[in-house]
Amino acid sequence: MELVGSPLKAMYTHPKSTPSKFLPAISTMASSYKNRFPYNPLPQSFSLPWMPSAYYKTAAIKPTLAPFSKTSQGLTSSQVLPSVSNRTTLFNRYTPDDWYRSNLTNYKESETSRRNAECLRVDTSRLIQDKYQQTKKTQIQSTKNLGERVNDIEFWKSELCRELDEMIRETNTLKDVKKRLERALDESEAPLQVAQECLLHREKRMGIDLVHDDVEKQLFTEVDVIRSCQERMQQYLDKAKAQLVSNRAAQHELERDLVNKQAAYRIDDKCHHLRNTSDGISYYQGVERVDATISAPASWAKFTDNNILRSQSERAASAKLRNSLENLLVVTANEMWRQFNGVNLAFTNRIAETADAKNKIRTHLAKTLQEIFQIEMSIETIRKAIRDKGPPLKVAQTRLDERTRRPNMELCRDGAQLRLVNEVYEIDQTIQSLQQQLRDAEDMLQMLVRTKSVLEHDLAVKANSLFIDQEKCMGMRKTFPSTVRMVGYV
Repeated sequence: MELVGSPLKAMYTHPKSTPSKFLPAISTMASSYKNRFPYNPLPQSFSLPWMPSAYYKTAAIKPTLAPFSKTSQGLTSSQVLPSVSNRTTLFNRYTPDDWYRSNLTNYKESETSRRNAECLRVDTSRLIQDKYQQTKKTQIQSTKNLGERVNDIEFWKSELCRELDEMIRETNTLKDVKKRLERALDESEAPLQVAQECLLHREKRMGIDLVHDDVEKQLFTEVDVIRSCQERMQQYLDKAKAQLVSNRAAQHELERDLVNKQAAYRIDDKCHHLRNTSDGISYYQGVERVDATISAPASWAKFTDNNILRSQSERAASAKLRNSLENLLVVTANEMWRQFNGVNLAFTNRIAETADAKNKIRTHLAKTLQEIFQIEMSIETIRKAIRDKGPPLKVAQTRLDERTRRPNMELCRDGAQLRLVNEVYEIDQTIQSLQQQLRDAEDMLQMLVRTKSVLEHDLAVKANSLFIDQEKCMGMRKTFPSTVRMVGYV
């Protein structure tokens, strides 16, 4: 079976030579002579020094083709003339016709052999030329296919390089945003500690100032807001870590595929530039029967395309997550700052209320102290008035006592007696009314003293509350992180 595209071999009809027992044609090549007619020497006991070395074996063949031989004429061996010498008994003789026919036969066989050899040479030259052109064409096609393959590898290698650069850039950007998120999460601890310490300090308020006021409500809200922001930031931080793992996995696949493409590119490019005169070419018997391929062009291209599509998908998810992280940082910072300002406003209002209450208490305390002083002066005046009523009472009672010593009828209830009695009663009632007034004044003094004590205690409470809110709490809240720090830039 001939290969498609190969030239057909010329078929030549060789005339079948009739079997001949004449001398064979002498070949022009010693090798063909040796191959066709191997040399078989006679035994040592039958060697003849005068015997020809080239035709002794052939000469031993009985000639049957000669038309005028004794055998062809029907003569038996007994009818053959007896040999006249030892030489004729050992070798048969030929006729001139046999000799001429043998020569003609050799001539024809020589011409036929030469003609066949010439045709063979022409066919061989044409076959060599055809096979050379076919081999050259096949090699050119193989070189072209290798060049196309190198171009395909170069194309996919460039696509992989571009996608790998994009993935590395996206991964680095996501890492930066993740670091900002971690810094923002760390920065949120300070406001949380401040809010908790403010609540703790405000537990040290005393008395009536231990009120569940708007400041305390805003502080609890601030703690809840900060913890909520921290939870969301931690959730997105976990998502960023998982996305980075996915990005690194896709990047690893791209890098591995790119390394394979580079190795394949070097090999195919080397194969593409190999020529018949190149160094390093050699025979590798049976290599064409070794099929180590594991993919087809379609699956090969699809594999790289799938890696690029996976990387693009992960990159899109990473960009989306990164935008979410950016928005989260801004939203959480705004929420914490809004609540921080709300707490500060509540503190400012509460401090103003406490300061106003403290000022009012001071005013009332000053008035109370003034009133206490006035009451004390009044008490002293009442006591002096009571003491001043003693001598008139003594005089009136002494007079009445002395008049009891009047004799007999002189003990008259006259106007003087009545007046003295009335005077004693009047002075006694005056003293009793002054003493009642003194008791009332002393009670009022005690009440004012208690009020003074309450005001002083309330003033101390307000001062303590004002110190806690204004000095401790607001002093700590001055260290709240800036907006730049809350979004993780510093």
